[in-house]
Amino acid sequence: MSGLIAPHGGKLVNCLVDEVRAGALRKQAAGMARIDLTAKQSCDLELIANGGYSPLTGFMNRADFESVCKGMKLTTGEVWSIPVLLAVAKGTAPAVGSHVALYAPNGVLQGVMTVKEEFAHDKALECKSVFRTDDPAHPGAAQVLAEGDVCISGPVEVLTLCVDPTGDEAFLDRRLTPAQTRAGFQAKGWQTVVAFQTRNPIHRAHEYVIKCAQEITDGLLIHPLVGETKKGDIRADVRMKAIDALVAKYFNPATTMVTVLPAAMRYAGPREAVHHAVMRKNYGCSHFIVGRDHAGVGNYYGTYDAQKIFDEIDGAALGIEPLKFEHTGYSKSYGGMVSGKTFPKIEGDIINLSGTAVRDLLFKGERPPVEFSRPEVADVLIAAAKDGKLFV
Repeated sequence: MSGLIAPHGGKLVNCLVDEVRAGALRKQAAGMARIDLTAKQSCDLELIANGGYSPLTGFMNRADFESVCKGMKLTTGEVWSIPVLLAVAKGTAPAVGSHVALYAPNGVLQGVMTVKEEFAHDKALECKSVFRTDDPAHPGAAQVLAEGDVCISGPVEVLTLCVDPTGDEAFLDRRLTPAQTRAGFQAKGWQTVVAFQTRNPIHRAHEYVIKCAQEITDGLLIHPLVGETKKGDIRADVRMKAIDALVAKYFNPATTMVTVLPAAMRYAGPREAVHHAVMRKNYGCSHFIVGRDHAGVGNYYGTYDAQKIFDEIDGAALGIEPLKFEHTGYSKSYGGMVSGKTFPKIEGDIINLSGTAVRDLLFKGERPPVEFSRPEVADVLIAAAKDGKLFV
């Protein structure tokens, strides 16, 4: 047996300290400069700590930032598509060589960083490279433009991974680290695992491509993103309830695992598709599903740009295998799920609903057609809409 895919860079990073060290850091933090992290920065820190961002051991320096923006690689050569920065307001950056206490948005001490470098936050370079736009209407670009003008970098020591409020939204029992998912895959005897990324409820077209991918791998990781998303997206707790309802009835538990990814959405389309793939490689997945308009928003990216970007990358250096699927849906002529590859395109044949149409049905308490959404999923969404808890 060859075993699971190796982590990105060859070694799974772990920046989480033990309780003895955590206690010492808590005492020392009172005398350190303080940075209150944004939700995105807190998510990034958790993924640095748990190995989801391997081989990163801290926030990026200038050289890595520029290398990632210009060439989608770290200076050490690994494929990397999204800058992971700690931006702060100008004039507030702690001195190089000092230690800084990093507090999560809820006030919990999340980690400590040794400051190795300070550099100007080149927002123009980041926006144009990562999002292909500096339009403030783009949620990812708007977020970068609103961040601090100075970045600080350095290795981190992390005291706690999850700093979310307790309750349904923390997903404490579903928040597995890369080391834990890898152990779970090995316990099940899986060597090849396909990951499915989602920030939306799973509808029938998603289900179709997932099951196609399951046929060529040992196991499936349904890995919904539960970090920061934009206003108007469906709440993470609602999505998880819908996924659980779907998996309980329509998936084989012997070949399926569900856990959550504590990452913040960037809405960076093609670049973010690569970012999502690298993270899933670290979680132990050998294959990654890339659908139409992956991680897209508005009209900033072409329908299949997120698939085409993988053709520009050295596949051996990336390591994880992208599985590219065309637009799929229920064909009335065929009587089942099809894509453009499997059935001729016929005008008006595919049952296709816009997001607006689906929302209108849900708010009226009506299920979308069963060819579009499983009734179990629709019922979860209808209940959340009725309670006014469907959207972020």
